[in-house]
Amino acid sequence: MSASATSRKPRRKALAVRVGPLTIGGRSPVSVQSMTKTRTDDVRATVRQIRRLERAGCELVRLAVPDAAAAVALPEIRKRVALPLIADIHFDHRLALAAIRVGFDKVRINPGNIGATWKIREVIKAAAGSGAAIRVGVNAGSIDKSILRRYGRPSVPAMVAGMARCLEPFERAGFKALVLSAKTTDVRETIAVYRELSKRWPYPLHLGLTEAGPPFEGAIRSAAALSVLLLEGIGDTIRISLTGDPVQEIEAGYELLGALGIRRRGPLVYSCPTCGRTGIDVIGLTRKVKAALSDLRTVPMRGQLPPVKVAVMGCVVNGPGEAREADFGIAGGKGRGIVFAHGRVVKTCAEDQLVDALVGEVRRTSE
Repeated sequence: MSASATSRKPRRKALAVRVGPLTIGGRSPVSVQSMTKTRTDDVRATVRQIRRLERAGCELVRLAVPDAAAAVALPEIRKRVALPLIADIHFDHRLALAAIRVGFDKVRINPGNIGATWKIREVIKAAAGSGAAIRVGVNAGSIDKSILRRYGRPSVPAMVAGMARCLEPFERAGFKALVLSAKTTDVRETIAVYRELSKRWPYPLHLGLTEAGPPFEGAIRSAAALSVLLLEGIGDTIRISLTGDPVQEIEAGYELLGALGIRRRGPLVYSCPTCGRTGIDVIGLTRKVKAALSDLRTVPMRGQLPPVKVAVMGCVVNGPGEAREADFGIAGGKGRGIVFAHGRVVKTCAEDQLVDALVGEVRRTSE
């Protein structure tokens, strides 16, 4: 058993919540989601982006519904898209009702900015009648003003108190098709607030670091927070929020889950950083290996299988040993290389043949 397997805590047992054909929580694997970055009233652009996300492995996608023009576009988007859809609603509960009415699988609301409790009760009633789920999202930037006055700043206790208040109408109505989130930009506070949510309520948790930043910085910050929680068994669905192409969010999400040994979807490609000993084009070979295996998808079984590891190593010092530790690998030097599969040498060939030889072994064994 690997070190990561021994250090990872058992998954927290959350309630199972249906979101269209997908289940969040329960025994289901941690799902990966994103959000469209088009104008929702631009149906063509929005549908095109959703389809790109779906091809990348996105399992549910959220759309901003800021106004009536966006709400008018929802029926046509729903008609063209099979992926589970979430409507992101703030301020106007009627937009949530419109999304539920046209078959959206889930709505995300922040009760702190929706207004009167009767409006939330209307959303609950509509969701219960249609089978839609609701994500109750409490963000550090939009906590109820009375709670902020009590705590002074959007701290962890303030967000937990905000969540408790937000959940009151749902619990009075007996509505349990809930997913909870409490997002902040701070890594330590994100870890702390989700630990508290996991102790206090049985609902599935959506993990994310809000406004995480550009792709490089945002992925690092998100991984810093989410990996701690996921290794503690906390989290049922994730979004790596990045300023950029949303497909990168899906790639980053699966890369994170794969690195933690939580979900297996396609290979994890490792490569040495290169140095003065490097005898082959590791950078170019790594890029080609990733591109050649980009369509390879392996189905998660029980959500716990480790990913297929593919190593591209550039010299004879650490290359052979590290490549042997991977499921598949290249160890190269001076224009030639050795291809490994499950710890044994399967081929020695010239540098320009290494990618084809390696990819052939991966596909022959993995598909």
